[in-house]
Amino acid sequence: MLCQVCNKNEATVHYTELSNNKVSEIHLCEKCALEKGISVKPDFLLADLLAGLVGLEKTTTLKKEEKCSNCGLTYSDFKATGRLGCAECYQTFKSSLTALLKKIQGSLTHAGKTPLIGGKEVDGAKILKKLRAKLQKLVEKEEFEEAARLRDEIRKLEK
Repeated sequence: MLCQVCNKNEATVHYTELSNNKVSEIHLCEKCALEKGISVKPDFLLADLLAGLVGLEKTTTLKKEEKCSNCGLTYSDFKATGRLGCAECYQTFKSSLTALLKKIQGSLTHAGKTPLIGGKEVDGAKILKKLRAKLQKLVEKEEFEEAARLRDEIRKLEK
């Protein structure tokens, strides 16, 4: 969407105004928004919110000077913006990001949501995956009778 003032730049500021019970929405580029006196800097950053929620200060004090070898981003830059600079940043800041993700999501594995259409197939696949993992553990523990029973259950579900 183009800026409604200059009609040149991409609109990145979306301003909603309520006046005399009428709602008007204006879409501006950053430059035009600044000229109109509309602040483009948010009052708070998502990174600040997350840092407060999970006690990020404790996990990052040792990593402040660490920089990504590819883009030069520091962990304190990431904290300020909430965005990583490149794909290599994930490896550079892996230990801090792992702790952060685990605290925020409760897990390092993305579970996602089950779609309404075809959800039963997805749920079935998840169940089979869990059963196969359980079967592997039973075999490792040499509990072959229980493993055989579980194997038969898996075969029934696969049909």
